Amino acid sequence: MLTADRIIAGAIMALSVYFMWHATVLPIGWNGATGGPGGGSFPFWLSLVMFLSAGGILARTFAAEARASFFFDTSMLRPILQVVAALAVTIALIPVAGAYVALPLFLFWYLRIFGRHGWVLVLSLVILTPVVVFFFFEVTLRILLPKGYTEPLFYPLYAMFF
Repeated sequence: MLTADRIIAGAIMALSVYFMWHATVLPIGWNGATGGPGGGSFPFWLSLVMFLSAGGILARTFAAEARASFFFDTSMLRPILQVVAALAVTIALIPVAGAYVALPLFLFWYLRIFGRHGWVLVLSLVILTPVVVFFFFEVTLRILLPKGYTEPLFYPLYAMFF
């Protein structure tokens, strides 16, 4: 199992370096002309985060070598399949209902129903996540996310921020 983890972590690290190299074709710094990040900024920095995460996984495999070996627990198969199915439904729902409906629905299901977390945490994240995502992507970066049938609800916000 550790060998597979090491191979996959190494492959992800190599892929991350490849993505970072290609992202430098576009500017990765702040673009003064448009007042925003350059076209290669997010691919570069996300690839760097992916590289560091895979490096952490690789380092963890060497630390885990001293411990007992880990085997996949088949009792975890059902929860994994539930989350995969919920993600598939969320992805299918985004073009129809929009990201600002699909993501909070997934968060509600994942946190309250699947994770059995308290209402304060669930409602905080379900309400704050779409607001933060809207301001980050649509207002700050001017990247429009799919809204599906909820598009008319955003016209007043467009009038305020654009």
